[in-house]
Amino acid sequence: MNLKPLADRVVVKPLSKEEKSPGGIIIPDTVKEKPSEGEVIAVGPGKVADNGERISIEVKIGDRVLFGKYSGTEFELKGEKYLIMRDNEIFATL
Repeated sequence: MNLKPLADRVVVKPLSKEEKSPGGIIIPDTVKEKPSEGEVIAVGPGKVADNGERISIEVKIGDRVLFGKYSGTEFELKGEKYLIMRDNEIFATL
């Protein structure tokens, strides 16, 4: 991918969850929850601190991460949906 986020931003591809409930009922798109799990696709170089040092980002490309339900900004690139968010919006790696 030829996409390079700036500063402390991370590009995440949301992972879809199962489209059926445990009871076998198919869940329509209108009531599905926004995914809160995804795969890191691109990582920026990190934020520059007040003293001029660069603060590196803890996640790397390929990590599976958990993030807030309404975190980031959605965008579409070549037919795929992605989220771009700050590294502090990521809660954990899996």
